[in-house]
Amino acid sequence: MEQHRRHHGYEHHRRRGSLRIWVFSILRQAPKNGYEIMNQIESASQGHWRPSPGSIYPLLDELQREASVCKREDGRYEITEKGKKEFEWPYRMHIRQPKTVEGTVEEMNICLAYLEDLKRIDPSKITANIGKLKIVRDRLTALVDKS
Repeated sequence: MEQHRRHHGYEHHRRRGSLRIWVFSILRQAPKNGYEIMNQIESASQGHWRPSPGSIYPLLDELQREASVCKREDGRYEITEKGKKEFEWPYRMHIRQPKTVEGTVEEMNICLAYLEDLKRIDPSKITANIGKLKIVRDRLTALVDKS
């Protein structure tokens, strides 16, 4: 039971981090409302994932409170300069360094969610980087095995 709860928490966090990346990516292209964002994610994932209103709208509210997006009079959200800086690839890891081990692991989960989505959408980009990914895997395995 505890293992199931931990897995569910990870899955929720993974999806949440992935959703944040999707929203930033979509809003960098053009302002959209929540419904349009859900449709675009569903289309881009070839129907494999459609976020629920219960996940997209709270995230948009959170991003608005953080001043990463703003809501226009027409109900569409647009990315702010702060949001654009936050979304710089590789997801600001080189500038905004996590302050804790937990924060570092959270950032890694966000990046992994992106790579998992990319593998579903364009596996050739993963294949092109398989050597680098294996090095990262081996380093993580060695780190965990030493614990």
